[in-house]
Amino acid sequence: MARKKFYITTTIPYANAPPHIGFALEITQADALARWNFLKGKDVFFLTGTDEHGVKNYQMAKKAGLSPKDFVDKNSEYFRELTKKLNISNNYFIKTTDKKVHWPGVIKIWKKLEEKGDIYKKKYTGFYCSGCERFVTEKDLKNKKCPNHPNLQIEKISEENYFFKLSKYSNEIKKIIKKDKYKISPKKWKNDFLGLAKKGLTDVSFSRDVKHLPWGIPVPGDKSQVMYVWCEALGNYLTGIGYPDKKYKKYWPADVHVVGKDMHRFHAGIWTGMLLSLNLPLPKELIVHGFLTVDGRKMSKSLGNVVAPLDLLKKYSADTLRYFLLRTIPFGEDGDFSEQALIDRHNNELANKLGNLVSRVSGLIGKYGIEKTENKLLKKLNEKKIEKLFENYEFDKVLNEIFSFIDFCNKYVQNKKPWETGNKKILHELKESILKISELLWPFIPESAEKIKKQFSVKNIKKEEILFKKI
Repeated sequence: MARKKFYITTTIPYANAPPHIGFALEITQADALARWNFLKGKDVFFLTGTDEHGVKNYQMAKKAGLSPKDFVDKNSEYFRELTKKLNISNNYFIKTTDKKVHWPGVIKIWKKLEEKGDIYKKKYTGFYCSGCERFVTEKDLKNKKCPNHPNLQIEKISEENYFFKLSKYSNEIKKIIKKDKYKISPKKWKNDFLGLAKKGLTDVSFSRDVKHLPWGIPVPGDKSQVMYVWCEALGNYLTGIGYPDKKYKKYWPADVHVVGKDMHRFHAGIWTGMLLSLNLPLPKELIVHGFLTVDGRKMSKSLGNVVAPLDLLKKYSADTLRYFLLRTIPFGEDGDFSEQALIDRHNNELANKLGNLVSRVSGLIGKYGIEKTENKLLKKLNEKKIEKLFENYEFDKVLNEIFSFIDFCNKYVQNKKPWETGNKKILHELKESILKISELLWPFIPESAEKIKKQFSVKNIKKEEILFKKI
């Protein structure tokens, strides 16, 4: 029997700078879900990558004195490096400059939207934020600045562009989101989108004049225009699994799109409209995470507090960073990153609780051995609750449950005193419980979980080097 599929994606961040800690949060959350579904026996496909066209990348390349291609290739490599160093289990890493994988699918999408009569050309004047890569209305601006990018100059642009008839699908999109046919979690982000869509979704610009932006995928049949970054970037969720080749049908529709709260409107609005126009099945769920502050303050280059995960990973292990992000930040909420809090979590939880349990029990088994018995200890672990929490993306609470069980196991060692009694049955219960803990922790701290599994799966269990050295 064919395995049930599970297709998960992250957003593809702009390759205008190396990754910051916010994207490390997104990719780690997506990885935990991918691994959990793999444990459930599903055929998982996990896609991530980089968005390499658009005004922002073009302008930054000019500033850096590099060609746009050299500039985005260099930055894209940092994101690829992050996936490796954070032990992310993605199946594919897509680049939107890839003419073999991405471009043919995107050109096909454009032609299909055009055939449907959903693309038209008109003259337009509007305010453009290069940070958001979108046109903004005057009411969106605060003191003539974009609230998300107050340091950037808003440009007033007049040009003739192609537009997508999003308004045509406005009512249908609202019904779909309202009825959870394309579910948005947490619920507050569903309500946020419905509030935005209340007055109706308006048509969106789908191209830029090459005079203003010579960097992008050319519009089929019109060399004076390049595709607007949003319409071609969203297509990565199809091209990354083989579209327009029929093989994409193996994984489409996506089970979960993981996005930041500044991206959910595009994924709920524009992307849904495009898929309706293309007559393709809709994704099942859009899950939205919050932003990270640093020591209680918004991350910004001017404050000099932008946290680079690649720098952190020179000091701390991937599992330490992954554990902190998944344990500390409730899904869908904003959270705070602090290096001291990361160190405290590592020392107090990974080293003192999990590391201590593994070390003591392996040492005792090495000395006394084990004798098979019924494992009453495992009954203290509520796996059904863990499954439910995972299905609700409550990673912090899943870890809370697992660590409550680790605490219980540590107390069990303390109370039963196997170092005095040499009770082999007690040690068997502990061994089996630790193997279950390692399985449940694999989506969160895969490297450490694999080490524990290996250590406790052999015939002659013995004490190994310390799993988590104190920081």
